[in-house]
Amino acid sequence: MTGPPLVPFQQIVVKVHSRCDLACDHCYIYEHADQSWRTRPKAISDEAISWTALRLAEHAKSHALPSVSVILHGGEPLLAGPARLRRVCEELTAALDNVAALDLRIHTNGIQLSSRYLDLFDEFDVRVGISLDGDRAANDRHRRYADGRTSHPLVLRAVDLLRQERYRHLYLGLLCTIDVANDPVAVYDALAELEPPRIDFLLPHATWDEPPPRPNGSATAYADWILKVFDRWDAHGRPVPVRLFESVLSTLAGGPSLTESLGLAPSDLVVIETDGALEQVDSLKSAYEGAAATGFDVFDDAFDRVASHPGVRARQLGLEGVSRTCRQCPVVRSCGGGLYTHRYASKTGFDNTSVYCEDLKALIRGIEQRTAEATVSPAVTDGEALLILQQDLTRYSLARLNEELAGRGGERWSTAWRLAATIDETSLGFDEIYAHPYTRTWLHSCLDALREQRADAVALALRLDSYVAAAALRSGLDLPVQVHCPTGTLVLPTLGELRLSVNGEPCDAEVRGSRDELWVAVRGRAALRVRTAEATADWRPVHRPGLEGWPDLVLDDLDPFRDCFDEPVHAVEDTEALAAAWALLRTTAPEQAAELAASLTTLTPLRGGGPSVGRHAFGALGLSLDGAPQALAAALLRGHRRAWLRALGEVTDLLAQDGAWLHTAPWQDEPLPASELLAGACERVGLAAFDPEAAGQAAPALKALQDAPEPTVSGKRLIAALYTEATR
Repeated sequence: MTGPPLVPFQQIVVKVHSRCDLACDHCYIYEHADQSWRTRPKAISDEAISWTALRLAEHAKSHALPSVSVILHGGEPLLAGPARLRRVCEELTAALDNVAALDLRIHTNGIQLSSRYLDLFDEFDVRVGISLDGDRAANDRHRRYADGRTSHPLVLRAVDLLRQERYRHLYLGLLCTIDVANDPVAVYDALAELEPPRIDFLLPHATWDEPPPRPNGSATAYADWILKVFDRWDAHGRPVPVRLFESVLSTLAGGPSLTESLGLAPSDLVVIETDGALEQVDSLKSAYEGAAATGFDVFDDAFDRVASHPGVRARQLGLEGVSRTCRQCPVVRSCGGGLYTHRYASKTGFDNTSVYCEDLKALIRGIEQRTAEATVSPAVTDGEALLILQQDLTRYSLARLNEELAGRGGERWSTAWRLAATIDETSLGFDEIYAHPYTRTWLHSCLDALREQRADAVALALRLDSYVAAAALRSGLDLPVQVHCPTGTLVLPTLGELRLSVNGEPCDAEVRGSRDELWVAVRGRAALRVRTAEATADWRPVHRPGLEGWPDLVLDDLDPFRDCFDEPVHAVEDTEALAAAWALLRTTAPEQAAELAASLTTLTPLRGGGPSVGRHAFGALGLSLDGAPQALAAALLRGHRRAWLRALGEVTDLLAQDGAWLHTAPWQDEPLPASELLAGACERVGLAAFDPEAAGQAAPALKALQDAPEPTVSGKRLIAALYTEATR
């Protein structure tokens, strides 16, 4: 089977005992189609343990895995006894030493759990998960002894033992198999009362041949049950992580699935039976006899052979591994077609939707409807919030640069860093520096240079002193700041540049003053007084065209990091075309002109081309200032929309990137990925005032995206707003 590269196993289930002390009537091992447990040894042998440890270490080393998770399972794994479990832990720990971190877990019904076992687990840091279906009535529905006796009190005793202070760190969580005949609120309350670190709710294993029970005949009975639990969990402040809910919330926000039963992530799990057989995921035993078998074992076969098995590969194909119906479904990113086992039908194999398909759709949409208002990024609907979040990104980048330097900047960096902190704490001076788009360009350049171990990395970072000087001037605190000028020119981002040396000799300058007037002292010379708004032979301020309705606009051809566009930068000469284009914009598209003026602070003139969105923060645009007013006005609108969409994508996920969907674009013959379709539609909506036909093309594209799998909750809100704008 062709497909993506081989996915190494990072979860290994080791069956240490194949029998159980309970007779749960919903157990997939003993009660479903595959009955291979009957022919397997009760306990795993010493030889199988040794070979398992060897194969796992070999696999982890060959794939350079940082960690592996081993789950001790059964049957009931505690029936293997302390001595055999110690042997398993010792062999695995020794084999993985200096190879990969080992995350050991055990999943048990808890009946046999005692301090004797927990002391052993404490020694090897084995975390314990316990199966419990809720309160006594719910648990007794399925989890009983063969003679019908309840197991509930003994399971609670085991959980109480785990909750003791000395064992609390071993408490992994509770696993509950859903039965819609149980009261969902009572089940959740009973589990939450036990303060588990995590709760896992599982749909009972079923196939199209053996569908799940639906007492009231509802196609969404399981979704309705789970959503009642969600409402209770949410109303109580989400006191305990619930993997099912967290996975859906993650995928709705564009993130990964957090459970094998949902999402498109490739399976990375292999099972070792008590006889050493290497098998696929255990739930396949619900499908048919031998469904999980691979024909391999730990004695003769490396894990890579199992990873290449067609059955394993089928669960590693992501979007290509689900049915055609699923690939076209808007919620496929979240449900992933459901658990592979639940797709099985004897006539068509696994190429089907899940037997819980309607439940999964109702569950995902139900959670989305309940949480959308709280999870949509404010940046999508609030321009001020977008600007604040963009500034936060720049703050984070500066903090990261400080960490990456790790003291290599010496006293000069330390002094500038302390001054920056002082200004940031006592004024808004640094906010204006963080808002300057090309500050981010400088930070990206520094971080790149450090990562690439370039010789100029530290010198580049030490330009912080010029940003601190500009912030100090803007703050009005009259702080003296020492600035090194390697080319003999004092550069003050957002303000201008002052030539201090005719021949470009390096020098050090002390800068103080305000945003309107500054004093510059160089050793051995008289202090220079500069009025920042007045150009002189040596002082060049940034150019402010003073456009009505756009007072904060700067035409920046001075900033040393402005040169981040596809075209070369051009010195500011004539702004008549810009003024005419802006006047046309205010008349023809006043709402869009106001949005543009509120967020676009910096234009960098280019020799030709544009609009260009360079590598900088939101607020800057590069474009040629020549040409007819209408063409320049359209370029401003197109560039602003392009920059705005990119800025949104930097602070919130609008589209998930884990699929391979293509969509029809009304403006070209070849289909496009969602990101390009959204970008094209966004620009065309912005051009409606000058090109109504373009807006007309955007509407069907946005309609298609509304029903596509890729948009996150924030993306859907954005697309809906753009669609409203396009059809207004």
